[in-house]
Amino acid sequence: MSDNGTDTHSGGTSRTRTVVTRVIGGAVAAAAVGVAAFGSITSAASGQEISASMTIIAPAAAGGGWDGVARELQQAQKANGLVNNVQVVNMPGAGGTIALGNVSVLNGQANNLLVGGTGLLAATIQFDSAAKMSDITPLAVIVEEYDVIVVPADSPHETLDDLVAAWREDPASIPWTGGGSFDQLVVTDLALAADIDPVETTYISSDGGGEAIQALLNGTAQAAAGGYPDNIDQIEAGRLRALALVAKEPIDGIDIPTAAEQGYDISLSNWRLLAAPSGLGDDDVEALTDLVLDSVATPEWADAIERYRWTERIITGDDLAAFLDDEESRIATLYEEMGL
Repeated sequence: MSDNGTDTHSGGTSRTRTVVTRVIGGAVAAAAVGVAAFGSITSAASGQEISASMTIIAPAAAGGGWDGVARELQQAQKANGLVNNVQVVNMPGAGGTIALGNVSVLNGQANNLLVGGTGLLAATIQFDSAAKMSDITPLAVIVEEYDVIVVPADSPHETLDDLVAAWREDPASIPWTGGGSFDQLVVTDLALAADIDPVETTYISSDGGGEAIQALLNGTAQAAAGGYPDNIDQIEAGRLRALALVAKEPIDGIDIPTAAEQGYDISLSNWRLLAAPSGLGDDDVEALTDLVLDSVATPEWADAIERYRWTERIITGDDLAAFLDDEESRIATLYEEMGL
């Protein structure tokens, strides 16, 4: 499921109302986190450990990809007694950076986990947010999703090469869409791999994967990049044609050729991360990392991976720090190529 970091508004009044709503929502969510944090401090003072209570913060509204990770993690922890009392708090807004900002000030409060990922890192760059990933403590990447390049079933483009050839001939004539800012990054990456100027590309932003699919089916867009889980039902129903999977290598159970196999070296994935506030001691960081790893080793989490069609990918420690540095550099370059 895509987490959309791009907002669209019809006019000045709508913009004002949307911003006010989100600020209020963020304040309420922040208060909830504050209460949870107070409970955590009290627990620590009485000698209890991290396993006593936990707040998992989803930086988006209920129903999205980040929320799904938070609630499945909550279920895994509760069902296996890893945490006695665990709650999920939704804190949407600005591509996840509102939640990031609130978590960044919970200095040293170990009983909080923030769900993030590619979209959150991208939003810090896109919106030049005050809070950065360096203001929190990344613990582990746990899963990733892959985008697929799709066209309507009746499209004249039978292969990725067909689509790219028409796109290259007249970049503005092939309107693309996607369910969020991550999908636009994938389109940009493909344009660069195909020697097409991303600035000349027509990209129609959609509010989520469902809206992007409708744009394809009603002819508003001719091609799209979107999450595999969002598109697989339409592909299997024969309404969409999958031209490529955006992954480094073929994935077991997904019978779609990768873009790399077809000569386009793109592999940006929509990974999901768990992080904690800054200012934690080494013991707390180790305990929280162990909690995350124990959570994703449960049968409940394995079931979630199958249902959501996630791909497990575990990255921790020094490898995680290097990975995040590489991803930040890569995404920043893509935004520069987009002219943003």
